[in-house]
Amino acid sequence: MSQITIAAPRTHGAAALTAALQQFDAAADHLALDGPLRTILRAPWREMTVHFPVTLDDGSVQLFAGYRVQHNVARGPAKGGLRYHPATDLDDVRALAMWMTWKCALVDVPFGGAKGGVACDPRGLSPKELEAITRRFATELEPIIGPDLDIPAPDVGTTAQTMAWIMDTLSRPRGTSRTAIVTGKPIELGGSLGRSDATGQGVVHTVADAAARIGLPLDGATVAIQGFGNVGEATARLLAERGARIVAVTDVGGGARNDAGLDIRNLRRSFEEHGTVAGAPGTRPITNGDLFALPVDVLVLAALEGQITAGNAGTVRARILAEAANGPVTPDADPILAANGVQVIPDILCNAGGVVVSYYEWVQNREGRAWTAEVVAERLERTMSQAAGAVRTRAEADGIPPRLAAQVIAVERVARATALRGGG
Repeated sequence: MSQITIAAPRTHGAAALTAALQQFDAAADHLALDGPLRTILRAPWREMTVHFPVTLDDGSVQLFAGYRVQHNVARGPAKGGLRYHPATDLDDVRALAMWMTWKCALVDVPFGGAKGGVACDPRGLSPKELEAITRRFATELEPIIGPDLDIPAPDVGTTAQTMAWIMDTLSRPRGTSRTAIVTGKPIELGGSLGRSDATGQGVVHTVADAAARIGLPLDGATVAIQGFGNVGEATARLLAERGARIVAVTDVGGGARNDAGLDIRNLRRSFEEHGTVAGAPGTRPITNGDLFALPVDVLVLAALEGQITAGNAGTVRARILAEAANGPVTPDADPILAANGVQVIPDILCNAGGVVVSYYEWVQNREGRAWTAEVVAERLERTMSQAAGAVRTRAEADGIPPRLAAQVIAVERVARATALRGGG
């Protein structure tokens, strides 16, 4: 047998898990959760780690590590994305699965939380290699995923095509099309209209709500965005359509700035051609650090966890900080942002649009129906508005910050469901 190399993850998940647990503990303290229930909700229900070999295009064999964590299923089957990223590790996935539990509960869709991924860099892999990794990983996950068990979706580094490969891999042995086994699929395979922009659209709804409460018109508002993947690009485009001026965008390859406003279509074209927004025509470079410190109306964080910390929170000058990514602000940064008057839209609210429309897709698949784009958009806006209103009401009633209010609502709902099911 040829030599097997190992794709070792660049681990960073311990910090994300610490942040997730600190946020949970704050909510549990506020709710005075009892010991046993608190212990149950603090730990994942089920975890899977797999190592599987894949033959690459050059004939070499590489061993990849894959993970799936199901945090809590008291309110329904587990739901959460699959990410392909070099920093994916078990602690990272544990944190993301916990955040998914609270996110689903906050927007009141009948799912529990899960997350998964493979430690790899999709930018350095061919489509054939990505397909091979995905199909092998799907086969490993087969015992614990399904329409009534756990429904994966795209995340960082994965796409609708990834979901199509998973659906096909797990449908073929049964001779059927198991459309409800994943969401975020291509429209042609049972995907929902509106799903590709759903997370970005949810970000825009929550930004519009926050802006209205401080008297800030979106038309003419200045915006800086970290991240230009599925969520960052959609957020930039949709905010620009509402009249906002996107002045800076960064991604893993660099950044682009134009104080007069970036042309999002041209930026996307440059990104598709070069794999980064850096160097796009009519722009000048900008770093993440400089982007965070821009005096803009809205700062959108649509990249990865742990971007704003106690070390750089004092440089943020935006009026609104929208957490389009999961856990982009660490707990020690929250008090600094609050003291400086930065209004934070918490992640489990801000980026929940994706799981809301994933739920709609799952329902359509189960019922054998297809909703119009207008129906999806109207229901998404109503759900996001209701969740934002609930967070605002709880924050005002309890005299607590929006993040804690969102966590309290979510933890309370999951705790009630867990207690009602009993069996402990």
